[in-house]
Amino acid sequence: MRFKVRFEDVSPAGCVLVPGSIAQGEDYDEKSGKRSPPKDKVTGGRVWTCRVLDMDPELGARSREVAVEILADVQPVPPTGQMFEQVEFTDMTVTPYLNEKTRRLAYSFRASGMVKANGFKSAPAPASKDGA
Repeated sequence: MRFKVRFEDVSPAGCVLVPGSIAQGEDYDEKSGKRSPPKDKVTGGRVWTCRVLDMDPELGARSREVAVEILADVQPVPPTGQMFEQVEFTDMTVTPYLNEKTRRLAYSFRASGMVKANGFKSAPAPASKDGA
């Protein structure tokens, strides 16, 4: 089941597109051993995948990379073409699922498009060790 979410709720500190990461997804047929372009199960549209880095300062040293599937007839193009540009996603949905390998809850993010961000979000500065 897909749930509608706002980009601001998914990535309140913003995200940065990993350069060169936009690619058409692939389905693998184990019977034939062939790979084919996937079709979205709900919309029937083509599926493109990109990777972004979540800018949440609370992540610390944890992984920041997140995959987002974009449902579009043609390959999405980065809004400005700049390296590591900040982007936002439109019409986002999230699908929770159980990762069979890790036995943990995971999430799949989808969007209808990618646009230039309105600028980096302000994030609270981390507190100093002496509490000042």
